[in-house]
Amino acid sequence: MRAADTVADLHAQLSELRARCPRIGFVPTMGNLHQGHLSLIAKARDAGADAIVVSIFVNPLQFGPKEDFAAYPRTIEDDRRELERMNVDVVFIPDVDEMYPGGQASAAHVEVPQLSQTLCGRFRPGHFTGVATVVCKLFNMVQPDLAVFGEKDYQQLVVIRRMTRDFCLPVEIVGSPTFREPDGVAMSSRNRYLSEEERGIAPTLFRLLQVTADKIRSGATDLSALEREAMTQLQTAGFRPDYFAVRDAETLEQPTSDTAELRILAAAWLGKARLIDNVGVSRTA
Repeated sequence: MRAADTVADLHAQLSELRARCPRIGFVPTMGNLHQGHLSLIAKARDAGADAIVVSIFVNPLQFGPKEDFAAYPRTIEDDRRELERMNVDVVFIPDVDEMYPGGQASAAHVEVPQLSQTLCGRFRPGHFTGVATVVCKLFNMVQPDLAVFGEKDYQQLVVIRRMTRDFCLPVEIVGSPTFREPDGVAMSSRNRYLSEEERGIAPTLFRLLQVTADKIRSGATDLSALEREAMTQLQTAGFRPDYFAVRDAETLEQPTSDTAELRILAAAWLGKARLIDNVGVSRTA
């Protein structure tokens, strides 16, 4: 595995790589890698990538002023060993100055309107602008043929798909199913913030998503009532929920009675950890 920490070095590595590997897969990460991240690398191979590039960059633009940018776990050496084990071809580890050479405040931003203001966007203003900006920059730097993103952050996946489509970027966006612990909790670097007691409560979030999906499959049509019921149950279990919402799976807008493909999404605080999760559900006519 080769490593690059500058764009110039990355381009040199990629020029050599493309000579023998026509289809480049890309997995952008913020590091502190777990099995969920590693599953994205496997997904890239399954999707037809001949070579894999992984980036590790904790992007300050997607953190709010009171969020955990400074405390976000950074485990570069452990990450490099995991990527070596996964036979990744190139790891790109830029610093903030390399990504934003003119400074963060004056950097051009990429914004996907509407999609970025709903759900998590309501509670994390500017977050998805930071995500869209850094992903657009990374796509320009790596110029991959395909890029893989986990479905755990489903809103992020939808935002990136829209950005890629609207800017006519020649990148295939591949979604990868959420990788879960045996009890159903979605794997996340922020799960480390949970106390032992909170970790025991955490599976309730996924269970409520599943229960709500089952009710919709069984014919429930009052989606607002389902949302309110789930919010109450989350609060009773000890969560501080931001939202529990049933949305159109493609647009994240409020579904109509004709919307067949739905996504149930939730975000809730449990102690110091903000957990997000979602499940898909098909609704028959």
